Amino acid sequence: MGTGPAQTPRSTRAGPEPSPAPPGPGDTGDSDVTQEGSGPAGIRGGETVIRAGMGDSPGRGAPERRHKAQPGRARKYEWRPEGPTSMGSLGQREDLQDEDRNSAFTWKVQANNRAYNGQFKEKVILCWQRKKYKTNVIRTAKYNFFSFLPLNLYEQFHRVSNLFFLLIIILQSIPDISTLPWCSLSTPMVCLLFIRATRDLLDDMGRHKSDRAINNRPCQILMGKSFKEKKWQDLCVGDVVCLRKDNIVPADMLLLASTEPSSLCYVETVDIDGETNLKFRQALMVTHKELATIKKMASFQGTVTCEAPNSRMHHFVGCLEWNDKKYSLDIGNLLLRGCRIRNTDTCYGLVIYAGFDTKIMKNCGKIHLKRTKLDLLMNKLVVVIFISVVLVCLVLAFGFGFSVKEFKDHHYYLSGVHGSSVAAESFFVFWSFLILLSVTIPMSMFILSEFIYLGNSVFIDWDLQMYYKPQDVPAKARSTSLNDHLGQVEYIFSDKTGTLTQNILTFNKCCINGRVYGPDSEATTRPKENPYLWNKFSDGKLLFHNAALLHLVRTNGDEAVREFWRLLAICHTVMVRESPRERPDQLLYQAASPDEGALVTAARNFGYVFLSRTQDTITIMELGEERVYQVLAIMDFNSMRKRMSVLVRKPEGTICLYTKGADTVIFERLHRKGAMEFATEEALAAFAQETLRTLCLAYREVAEDIYEDWQQRHQEASLLLQNRAQALQQLLGATAIEDRLQDGVPETIKCLKKSNIKIWVLTGDKQETAVNIGFACELLSENMLILEEKEIRRLSLLCRRFGLPLAAPPAQDSRARRSSEVLQERAFVDLASKCQAVICCRVTPKQKALIVALVKKYHQVVTLAIGDGANDINMIKTADVGVGLAGQEGMQAVQNSDFVLGQFCFLQRLLLVHGRWSYVRICKFLRYFFYKSMASMMVQVWFACYNGFTGQPLYEGWFLALFNLLYSTLPVLYIGLFEQDVSAEQSLEKPELYVVGQKDELFNYWVFVQAIAHGVTTSLVNFFMTLWISRDTAGPASFSDHQSFAVVVALSCLLSITMEVILIIKYWTALCVATILLSLGFYAIMTTTTQSFWLFRVSPKTFPFLYADLSVVSSPSILLVVLLSVSINTFPVLALRVIFPALKELRAKEEKVEEGPSEEIFTMEPLPHVHRESRARRSSYAFSHHEGYANLITQGTILRRGPGVSSDIASESLDPSDEEAASSPKESHWHLRKMSFLGKKHQPQGQVSSQEVQLPPTPSSSFSVDRQSSLHSENQPALPKYVLTSSNRLSGSFQEQLPRAQERSLSPKQRPPSPEKLLLTKERSHSLREKSPLHRESQLSSSESQPQPLGSQSLLSGQLTLESQPDSSEEK
Repeated sequence: MGTGPAQTPRSTRAGPEPSPAPPGPGDTGDSDVTQEGSGPAGIRGGETVIRAGMGDSPGRGAPERRHKAQPGRARKYEWRPEGPTSMGSLGQREDLQDEDRNSAFTWKVQANNRAYNGQFKEKVILCWQRKKYKTNVIRTAKYNFFSFLPLNLYEQFHRVSNLFFLLIIILQSIPDISTLPWCSLSTPMVCLLFIRATRDLLDDMGRHKSDRAINNRPCQILMGKSFKEKKWQDLCVGDVVCLRKDNIVPADMLLLASTEPSSLCYVETVDIDGETNLKFRQALMVTHKELATIKKMASFQGTVTCEAPNSRMHHFVGCLEWNDKKYSLDIGNLLLRGCRIRNTDTCYGLVIYAGFDTKIMKNCGKIHLKRTKLDLLMNKLVVVIFISVVLVCLVLAFGFGFSVKEFKDHHYYLSGVHGSSVAAESFFVFWSFLILLSVTIPMSMFILSEFIYLGNSVFIDWDLQMYYKPQDVPAKARSTSLNDHLGQVEYIFSDKTGTLTQNILTFNKCCINGRVYGPDSEATTRPKENPYLWNKFSDGKLLFHNAALLHLVRTNGDEAVREFWRLLAICHTVMVRESPRERPDQLLYQAASPDEGALVTAARNFGYVFLSRTQDTITIMELGEERVYQVLAIMDFNSMRKRMSVLVRKPEGTICLYTKGADTVIFERLHRKGAMEFATEEALAAFAQETLRTLCLAYREVAEDIYEDWQQRHQEASLLLQNRAQALQQLLGATAIEDRLQDGVPETIKCLKKSNIKIWVLTGDKQETAVNIGFACELLSENMLILEEKEIRRLSLLCRRFGLPLAAPPAQDSRARRSSEVLQERAFVDLASKCQAVICCRVTPKQKALIVALVKKYHQVVTLAIGDGANDINMIKTADVGVGLAGQEGMQAVQNSDFVLGQFCFLQRLLLVHGRWSYVRICKFLRYFFYKSMASMMVQVWFACYNGFTGQPLYEGWFLALFNLLYSTLPVLYIGLFEQDVSAEQSLEKPELYVVGQKDELFNYWVFVQAIAHGVTTSLVNFFMTLWISRDTAGPASFSDHQSFAVVVALSCLLSITMEVILIIKYWTALCVATILLSLGFYAIMTTTTQSFWLFRVSPKTFPFLYADLSVVSSPSILLVVLLSVSINTFPVLALRVIFPALKELRAKEEKVEEGPSEEIFTMEPLPHVHRESRARRSSYAFSHHEGYANLITQGTILRRGPGVSSDIASESLDPSDEEAASSPKESHWHLRKMSFLGKKHQPQGQVSSQEVQLPPTPSSSFSVDRQSSLHSENQPALPKYVLTSSNRLSGSFQEQLPRAQERSLSPKQRPPSPEKLLLTKERSHSLREKSPLHRESQLSSSESQPQPLGSQSLLSGQLTLESQPDSSEEK
């Protein structure tokens, strides 16, 4: 998966380079980097070229090796993207251009010289300059003390509603046009701004607290001639820092020296890329030897010249200039901020990038202001309402002009009242009506919505069913304004490691000699005590127990069982760290991957204990007997060989080859195949069905003469071995490791898929591991078609059948190129959206965010990103909703998320219950509030037609002031906080109900129009019904006067909207009844108070409605009018809501009966070799395994104590009076020993066909569509369902980099065989004849000297590119 071409390893990593110039950016790179070259292998002039996949491939943490250019030749270094590898037009093209400029060596840092580093300035704007090198202070908060008020107000007035209210407040302050007191709107406006500002302030205070905690972490900085304890924020570029075991790296630093052999330093990058395996970095040999004391470090004045800060996590190019010599640097010499030092007592580093210049901070992205779809819709609706109100006011103003003119003509004696012109009076009346009708956009709605959002967030915090007890992590809503978005999610982008899995790998099952040994059941033979207490080296952590297998091991009578566990204890690259002093029998293993550590730990508990290793030996304790094996050769894992082999000489003197690897490469090399082999294959198939990571084990004894012949040929060639085996004598069995998922992950994904939510997994891990986890969590299934690299050529055919737009070839014109990139992006997104699942592998944090942005750009859907590590922060910030898991990878994702969960399975309840409820509640709240506002306020318009368009209010002033505050608030607040259409259990049982939020069915433009029409109709009924009846009344029962008429209309309106809220509430509780009764009670109490005689005596103008309500209520005939108006408003609506759904359901049943059973036939040409059987993922462990420490072991680098910084010197790093320790570094010589080293043969790459379709640049992706039925839109035809997987490979021009000069110089006969080829090659023809047809087909090639290229495709560089993979030599 992008491990890169073969590179010749060196005996040492450091030392002066023969070239006077530093290596160019092409020396190292990740999957986003390529070079253009005119040479046959992509090498231009004397440039050094190397490629390594993401994650420090090929060694997964190994420092990248370099090829030396021809000395004496001038070299020009530049970095050029071959295509739009950053995925189009989302702003990342500018980033690429910036990184292109940054690739030049413009960054110079001198050690222990702050004055020199501080002299560099950079231009900001005009003459303003600032320091080029940033401090190590991190500020992720949005506001500070001075910027909070202006910036927050600026953000708040981005809401159109706030601008509208501000306009009305300004108009109300003008006495000539004011119809309402200025404080009636300004006071609620201030409250609204204060509530939102307080919420934003609390959120930002959490960021400030997190920043302070990080900036105040302690570290040791070299000040003068001693290390002093300072804070992270005191670090500057050029400082020398001392780090201890388990410290977190505070900045991007160049490793200078460490207490480990050869200045190795082991780091854990779980907080950067989510990987739990240890990686190693190594200092230059010159600094390792020279900087052996604190005094020498204090006098160190080396200058580092490198590329400017950029976001490429796995790429670094530079050189160290010291003592008139230059030493090239790469990513293997760099400690990144956020890494944790492991298994290294002390190390020293030089700060290169600090603060926001560090690579992890470059990948974190910016804080985005997230707005929900309903919030954006409300902005548009406010504009619509405002325009409508302005038009209505214009009509009323014109009406006033005509009525005033007619009034003056008939009543000339009142000319003094209308002294101004008609136009001037109409102008003032227009503004008066605008103020009067401004309540159609009620501010109380926005204030109540803030309380509703806050309340629903509190309910999430209080949900005990989302409380994760093992880690004491409750669910938490860190953002209180995105609750309704949780009910509209259509795409979930999830990390894999730590999000879907637990980062725990356990030994689950094994098959030995054809017999399967699984864990004993709890009820039968599982013991209560630890069954491994007989072994003093057991760690007590192995959960696997099988009594029968343990009995066979302890009796030591079965040779297959003995060799099985012996192989696991020998064939690995695990290192033994120093044991604790209090428990010397408790060995501490350091493994290159957690998989290998699980296997060695299992063998240790079963009595085959790996004790130690030297450069030539490995010591095993076998059932209490210590045995030392001489190591003759080690061949590590790589992505081509898919196996590891160790050639050892036993204490008895016999030579044995132990091999473990993928079943596809082990079975085709077996000497024979019998019943035991078939039983093992069945066991492997069963393990694969359980989504376990399998590995095959085999061995054979090697004759002495064959070994001597191989050794002589190897020494003559002095080349690395191209490992290839043709016959293994005996198959031992297979192991099954479980990459444990979090609890409830498969059930959660299954339920979310039923909710029409598409799940994409974005991971930095390899494709095979990610696909295996996809099957384990049931994101993928066996009835899916999986398109991998070998099938990507068929994508053009699939795109045509799907009707997807295909990208045109990139044009030279910038506008045409832009259009081509847009087509490529859309083709990628459209194809991926047709699939049920997408898995993108080997992606950087920035690429994760770009994928999310692509989906948001072209599909306009609500996206959710969930992760638990710092590598997920950018994705979490980019998505509409960000969810952080409080897991093993720290709290950085949590601190940048909108919601916090303890487990992935809680996402199901967060979306389907709380998210859906929040969406239903806020939609009902908005619809009812618009209806209520129209029903009450449109009466003012009808009343204006009968009062000469004078702007006279109909209602009592206190009714207007208290209507939205007391009379109608509590029921609508209950809807927003407690309404439930179905229970939580029913929401989880029927996930299909979630679709209404995705389709915006509960609140949209049509629902808004319905609410407005319903409200206007209610106002018409209330006003005109009262008006028509009052015309024929007289005497004491008459209500034709203004006050009685206003009270009747107001009472009819209040009861009508109360009946409406009774009809729409579905979740009835005692609290619901109480809110309705309290609302009516408030009306009765406040009306009686404001219309009392003693208040009338105090202020007749303020309280003019004396006993108006009492006179109306005491008249039965008037109450009948109110009852009639309410009935007319209620019964038709009730009938429509009951009858219309019933008729719709009946019509649907009739149509279904008429159509009858029908099947849609979709014919499609079958695609051969597309369907992946379970065998394809049996050995995902071997396929995804990366290189271990074999290179370091065979070189002795990891084993011998070097002349670097010693433990004694490191211990005195805080003592200012340290003495220079005497050290006599010895030159390390390279000895050709009786062992082999891993080598990779570079193969010529295929060229892309001009007829191939160009696809958008993507990282490694796996698209899957289930062949069963899925949800489709009504206007979308059913499509065939596929799964597509591809790796993050680069284009062919980048793959063609290294010439095969050494391979060409030797004929096939001159090339040395591998130790695995010692396996009786004369029996090869016999073994091939005995192989089944299945294995003959699976064997890629039987020729040793003619490799057959294996076609694979690339989705990078904007085009499909065929890569020729080594077949015969590498695969076998």
